[in-house]
Amino acid sequence: MKTILLLVASNVFMTFAWYGQLRLEVFKGKPLWLVILMAWGIAFFEYCLMVPANRVGQAAGWSGYQLKLTQEAITLAVFVVFAWLVLGERLRWNYAVSFALILLAVWFATAFRPDGGAAA
Repeated sequence: MKTILLLVASNVFMTFAWYGQLRLEVFKGKPLWLVILMAWGIAFFEYCLMVPANRVGQAAGWSGYQLKLTQEAITLAVFVVFAWLVLGERLRWNYAVSFALILLAVWFATAFRPDGGAAA
C-alpha cells in the first residue's frame, strides 16, 4: 500500500510538471526555457517520491515489470482526473477502453507467480 501511495503522489507532481504548463496561469506568458526550468523544479518532487516507491515495492517482492506497469496505470488514473479538472477535457470512450486494457495488463503482470502459478 505504501508503494501505491508513493506512486500516486509522485504521479501528481509529474502530471503537473508535464501538463500543467498547458493551462495553469503560473506558466502563461513565460518563455519556454523558464517553463522548462519550472517543470523540472516540480518534477524534482516526483523523483523524490518515485525512487522510494520503487525501492519499497522491490523490498516487498514486486518485480521491475510489476512496478512499471502499476506506475503506468496510476499515471493514467491521475491524468484522467487532471484532464477533467484542469484541462477541461472529458474521458471519451476510446480513451476509457485504452485505460481498461492497461489495467488488464497490470492484472496480468501481478496475478501470476514467476513459476507460472496464480498468485495467492
